[in-house]
Amino acid sequence: MGQYSTVVTEGRLMIVTINRPEVYNACHPMANQELTDAFDTFAADPELWVAIITGAGDKAFCAGNDLKYHAELQAKTGKRPVHPAKGFGGLTSRFDLDKPVIAAVNGVAMGGGFEIALACDIIIASDKATFALPEPRVGLAAGAGGMQRLSRMIPLKKAMGMMLTGRHVPAQEGYELGFVTAVVPHAKLMDEARRWAGQILECSPMSVRATKQVVMRSLDAPALETAMHNQHFPAFVAMAHSEDTVEGPKAFSEKRKPNWKGR
Repeated sequence: MGQYSTVVTEGRLMIVTINRPEVYNACHPMANQELTDAFDTFAADPELWVAIITGAGDKAFCAGNDLKYHAELQAKTGKRPVHPAKGFGGLTSRFDLDKPVIAAVNGVAMGGGFEIALACDIIIASDKATFALPEPRVGLAAGAGGMQRLSRMIPLKKAMGMMLTGRHVPAQEGYELGFVTAVVPHAKLMDEARRWAGQILECSPMSVRATKQVVMRSLDAPALETAMHNQHFPAFVAMAHSEDTVEGPKAFSEKRKPNWKGR
């Protein structure tokens, strides 16, 4: 257990919990560094295949930047906080992670907290969750990828409607807009997140990583033909040469569950 977060492993699943409920799990640079370290471990450990990130308590996933810390530091030193290079939650500026991450949003996801969720591959939301990029209301802007990610994930006019007003969006509306994958009753949130993780773990990790890498990198390709040149994507090449591509069809023909090697 860290000072600002907890990390639990359940087989091939890692669960990271932002643990600052007294400030709605807001993150200052030290908390973000701790989360960066956790996801560095996740990325490097071949035995870990899926991660879930959530917040401690019933009120907040993450309220974003710890503005009280921000203001106190600026008053004392005249300087703004400097967050780790991998960004909020150790995820918002991490572009080389091909393993899937699920956000289990248990309450308020504001500013940097929403940006952490947007940096994940799947967002499972409690029916009590709310989302916003309210930075313009405090003289800031969503600089941890929120402006770029949200505008790519949902229709532009819907995204601008959220970002230019800083308004709060409930979980069900987030689902209807398209940035939330599923909404569940609050008490069932972690069960649902584990269920999704379990379904991912039924698949070959090589295939999952290839899929994530190809999808994310293809978003940058302006032409479909260019995007479909899969041989340019290292994770796709690794999958094609892996033991899992032999095991999958073999297990299917033998009517048994595959024994994935992840290599």
